[in-house]
Amino acid sequence: MNIIDRINIEFKTMSKGQKQIAIYILHNYDKAAFMTAASLAAIVRVSESTVVRFAYALGYEGYPELQKDFQEVIKNKLTNVQRLELMEGLTSKEIIETAFKMDINNIKTSQNYITPELMDSLVDSILAANHVYILGTRASAPLAQFLSYYMSYFISNVKLVTFGQSDIYAQALYADKNDIVIGISFPRYSLLTVEGLSYFKSKGCTVVTITDNESAPPAEYSDYTLITKSNMNSFVDSLVAPLSLINVLIILLGLRKKGELVSNFEELEKIWNQSAIYATQELDEKFLELSDK
Repeated sequence: MNIIDRINIEFKTMSKGQKQIAIYILHNYDKAAFMTAASLAAIVRVSESTVVRFAYALGYEGYPELQKDFQEVIKNKLTNVQRLELMEGLTSKEIIETAFKMDINNIKTSQNYITPELMDSLVDSILAANHVYILGTRASAPLAQFLSYYMSYFISNVKLVTFGQSDIYAQALYADKNDIVIGISFPRYSLLTVEGLSYFKSKGCTVVTITDNESAPPAEYSDYTLITKSNMNSFVDSLVAPLSLINVLIILLGLRKKGELVSNFEELEKIWNQSAIYATQELDEKFLELSDK
């Protein structure tokens, strides 16, 4: 049961103060889920200890566990306007501290979900596949592009699924049981991604999902589910932890394909140097001379 279910079941047996908390939460869920016990107590006009006892009454070990459950329940329901309001009124210092703290917590939490056994098995499956499809839409599209960009350096059969004139079904038309698809999706989950993974699954492909929890809609089709958190109390999706996980996957794959990776980079470095792809100290000095003139 989630927090809403628990409140509905336990409401009649709650004390007067606990009922005040429950009513406020149900009517202001978009703000209450991200309040501390002290701030919630101040708004409802009860003691902080009443808020803590409220959490115990619902079967949680404490208020942090209640808050975590509440955030999981509502984060896919908040509109961008509601998410924007979550940090309204904070000072620049508070926003900076909160944003960095949440990203750090996301990475630490995500690390607990990722095991060497899971990643080794996934790497085996990716390298054994005839084709590797990578799918991500909306805010997750840059993550899909990043993963595709680096994997293409050492895996020749990577296909980034794009959303232009050719729809996802046309691009997946020849996919089969020997292929693998990596879908990336976070709240609010894109229906395009979910439908795309469903179609790849129907083609017999192995499905990998990078998302925020096991019960997320995209995970329904997963053979491998990589859990990583994207919590952020704002309209901006935090992609720090997902990107960190993707970096780990790229590194593990690259080390397994070290021979091809080294050979490809050596050839590319020659081309990049000849074509002056990257700025060098010598070029930087020339630009400085031009700007001085």
